Formats: sequence, structure tokens, C-alpha cells
Amino acid sequence: MQPIKAHQHHYLPDESATNALGGALARALAPGLVIYLHGDLGAGKTALTRALLRALGHTGTVKSPTYTLSEPYNVMLDDNPLSVIHYDLYRMASPEEFLDAGFREDFDGHNVCIVEWPEKGEPVLPPPDIRLLLSVSGNGRAVELQALSELGLLCLDRLAFLPPPQ
Repeated sequence: MQPIKAHQHHYLPDESATNALGGALARALAPGLVIYLHGDLGAGKTALTRALLRALGHTGTVKSPTYTLSEPYNVMLDDNPLSVIHYDLYRMASPEEFLDAGFREDFDGHNVCIVEWPEKGEPVLPPPDIRLLLSVSGNGRAVELQALSELGLLCLDRLAFLPPPQ
């Protein structure tokens, strides 16, 4: 496991706070970033990904790719085209499925790859730049963002997110 270079803790009391964090993450992205999303069912992983994609200008549906395992989105980041690929590995039977599908090629240093249930892809899944842990806390969500690489650290340094007061 990679050492944590920096981390942030936030509390998201409601959907608008989740949307705000998704928007802040979208503005802090860099091409090639790999983000792992950890959390139980219903913790808000897909909601956060949806908020991030909407902030990047995607207007269509964003649902968790539970059966297809991956869903690519073509968006713009700082006036440059960017592919964001959303993975949900929950139903993956084995890590070999990840390799057989050719998903490893998507982690090419250009695409932003967001992975729900990354533990299902270990040990063949490329390592993350950011690990994001979501958990239900009261009526809202607790979130911890961990930078695990220089690129992840750059993203967290640029993250301008002010959570609502608790």
C-alpha cells in the first residue's frame, strides 16, 4: 500500500454538500488521475462521481456501471478534451475479468479513472493517486481524501472545498 502524502477530512451534511465536493474535485482534476472510491452500498460514491461529471459539463445520465463495469464520459477540462472513465467493480467475479476486458489500458496517464469497489480489482488494478473514503455519518456523509502520489497531492493542494459549518 502506498504511503499517504496528505489527507483531508470533511463532513457532507446533505446532497448539496456532496455536489459541492464533486464540483471542487472536478476543478482540481489533472489528466491521468486515478481515484479509488471506498464505501458501503449507499455511501454516496456514485452521487459524488455524478456531481464531478456534471461540474465538467456532462448533461446526460450518470449511473453506476454495475453491469457494464465501466462507462466512459468525454468532457472538457480547462478547454481541453478529457476522458473520465467510471468503473464499478462490485459485480466483477475476479481480477482477471479486469484484465480480460482490457481496462488496464485505460489507465494510460491521460484518462481520469474513477473506481468504485477497487478492492475487487486487486492486485491487477493500477494504484490510485487519491483514495476517497465515504461513510454514512448521522444524516450525512463523512469523507476522507488521501493523496497517495505526487499527482494526488497536486490535486488535493488545488482542492478548494469549504464544507458547510457543522
